[in-house]
Amino acid sequence: DKETRLAENYINEHLNHKLANELKLPKKIYNLLCNMKDYNPDKNIRLNRYDFHPDVNGKWVVTEVNSDVPGGFAESSLLPDLARKYIDSSLTFNSFGDNMAKAITSKVPLGSNIMMVHCTCYSDDRQVMQYMGDKLSKLGYNIIYGAGDHINFKDKKAYSILSGNEKEITLIFRFTPIEWLISMKPRRWDGYFNTTASQCNHPIAVYAQTKRFPLVWDTLEKAGIDMSTWKSLLPETKVIKQVVEYDDYIYKPVYGRVGERISIKEACKEDEYKKIMRDVKLHKNNYLLQKKFKSKPIKDESGNEYHLCLGSYAIDGKHSGFYARISNVPRIDSHAADIPVLIEKQ
Repeated sequence: DKETRLAENYINEHLNHKLANELKLPKKIYNLLCNMKDYNPDKNIRLNRYDFHPDVNGKWVVTEVNSDVPGGFAESSLLPDLARKYIDSSLTFNSFGDNMAKAITSKVPLGSNIMMVHCTCYSDDRQVMQYMGDKLSKLGYNIIYGAGDHINFKDKKAYSILSGNEKEITLIFRFTPIEWLISMKPRRWDGYFNTTASQCNHPIAVYAQTKRFPLVWDTLEKAGIDMSTWKSLLPETKVIKQVVEYDDYIYKPVYGRVGERISIKEACKEDEYKKIMRDVKLHKNNYLLQKKFKSKPIKDESGNEYHLCLGSYAIDGKHSGFYARISNVPRIDSHAADIPVLIEKQ
C-alpha cells in the first residue's frame, strides 16, 4: 500500500499528457486533475482493497487494487463475528468497520456532518453506506445519505442541498465511482476535485483504479519510487496491439469492476465470451492484457471445489480487515459468494 500511495502522489504532482495517455484517464477527469495539486493525505482518508488469489504454485497473486470505491464493508465486519459463534469463539478477526470508524474519528471531529454519497437507485449500495452510517451515527456524527449531485460546492466548501439537511459537509464518504460522477446533470462533480472537505475516497484514487496503472511503473521507478512488491505480485500486464484469442493471457476492461467482462473462457456463461471478444475488437483501448495464472481451488468438507479471492483492506497504509469471496469458476464476479475470514492465534 505504501508503493501505491507514493505512486499516486507522484503522478498527481507530475501529471502530463504522456502519463495521462498511458493511464487512459477519461478526458473530463483529466481536465480537472490540475485542481488536485493541494491534495493533503493527512486530511483525507485513503482506502484501498487488494485482491489476492492463491495459485497452483503455492503463491499468492494480486490481480488488482480496488482503489476508488471498494465495497464489502458489512460482510467483512459482521460475518466473521457471526461465524465465530458456530465455529470457534477463540478465533479472531480484524473488523473493517471498527478500523474505518477509528480512522474517521482521528481526522473528523465528533458531531460533524458526514455525507454518505452513493447511487441511491441501488439498494445494495445503500446497504454498504447504511452499515458505516449506523456505526458513525452511534459515535455522534450527523449522517446524511444522498447521491453525488446532492452536494453543491461553493468557495471550495461542500454543502448538502437535501431538504431539511442544508448543511456544510465536513466529510464526504463516497461510494459512487469517480468515472460515474462525470455523467451527472446538473454538473456538480468538478467540486469533488478541489474541495476543502475531507474525503474517503479522494478522486486521487483514479490513478491506481485504472487497470493500466502497471504501465507507468517504469516511469515511477526512474523517479525513485520502488514498485518491486507490486511487480512481484501482479501478473504481467500489457497493452493490446493485436486482438487475438490467447491461452496464456486474458482481457480485462480498464475501468472494470466486480469481475465484469474478464475473458476467462471457462468462467464465462453461454455466449458471454463471444460478446466480450466482440467488444474488445470494437473498443480495443478500453481493455488490456493480463497474464493468466492458474487459481488453486479450496475444498469444503464435501469435497466441492471453490476459487478464492481474499481482499485485504488498507486504510491510510494500515491493514484493516479482510473481505473474502468464493466461486465455483476461476473468476470472482457478481455471482461469487461472500464468506467470513477468521484468524487462528499462533
